[in-house]
Amino acid sequence: MQSNLSPSVSDLEKSRSGLCEEFATITGTDSAVAQCYLAENDWEMERAVNSFFEADMERIFEEDFQESDCVPPKKKQKVEEEPSKECIDLTGDSPVARKPPDEDDGKLSLISWNVDGLDTDNLAERARGLCSYLVLYTPDVVFLQELIPPYVQYLKKRAVSYLIIEEAYFTGMMLKKSRVKFLESEIVTYPTTQMMRNLLVAQVTFKGQKLCLMTSHLESCKGHAQERMKQLHTVMQRMKDAPDDVTVLFGGDTNLRDTEVAKVGLPSGVCDVWERLGKQEHCRYTWDTKANNNKAVPFVSRCRFDRIYLRPASKEGVPRLAPDHMALIGLEKLDCGRYTSDHWGLYCSFTAG
Repeated sequence: MQSNLSPSVSDLEKSRSGLCEEFATITGTDSAVAQCYLAENDWEMERAVNSFFEADMERIFEEDFQESDCVPPKKKQKVEEEPSKECIDLTGDSPVARKPPDEDDGKLSLISWNVDGLDTDNLAERARGLCSYLVLYTPDVVFLQELIPPYVQYLKKRAVSYLIIEEAYFTGMMLKKSRVKFLESEIVTYPTTQMMRNLLVAQVTFKGQKLCLMTSHLESCKGHAQERMKQLHTVMQRMKDAPDDVTVLFGGDTNLRDTEVAKVGLPSGVCDVWERLGKQEHCRYTWDTKANNNKAVPFVSRCRFDRIYLRPASKEGVPRLAPDHMALIGLEKLDCGRYTSDHWGLYCSFTAG
């Protein structure tokens, strides 16, 4: 008799078939490759996908590691505390590493970017492109999405002035060590998800102010609108429930449409930074196939998928962060003829008053 405590053969086959389909979609492979990696990793999706990309991308990044005499660590670490002394920091406080002229040390600066690590074409050069923007803008905080393991290892070797937190599935943060003090982080798992999405949350301090930083890559495609709105609701609830002496910043590739945000609604005190700054047209579209040809699509799509939300601290006597400036970055083509990502990055600065 079939035990009620274990799945039937047909249920197990159905479940594993679904996992194979999902793996193939993420990695751009077929069911045979998917079955191999999943079976080797006890049918745990995240382990299998990480294993695939670590193996597939080792060759692409090999030249960069050899140039800096750095060997990638065999064991992935969640937070990189002490980099190797032999590594070359491409993002340090060199003479060329300066904030834009309108910035000063009292402002908080942030970059949010879907770096499209799932697209492995020209990825080494595109990763170097990201580092060049870190040098140019020296952001205090960086939110990254589609951040595959080899990309993380590259950043750990080439951005040693940053603390890297990569605890969420394909999502990570970078914190400027000299300006942002890391306290703790956690992963918030969405109630339901199609592609193992989750929310990465970090508690930090900046110039004595308490900040809660959050980033995520919400469900994509029109057909997953309901799931995406549930995820947005989870994010907004976290922003609403944060203590009143804490400023909360959320950013990432939200895949949101304005109608979806309207249905969910923003809690009191939470603002869309782009809207607060006057809905400037020059930084409206972060996914723009009319201007960005990294993805060969037979249609024009211009969307504001990448967004940043702010909930300032409300407690009396606590400085309140306010949006000061926003711009798109990544608009220049690299030597390979492609952009750093198929998404433009968002650069924001905030003043404390």
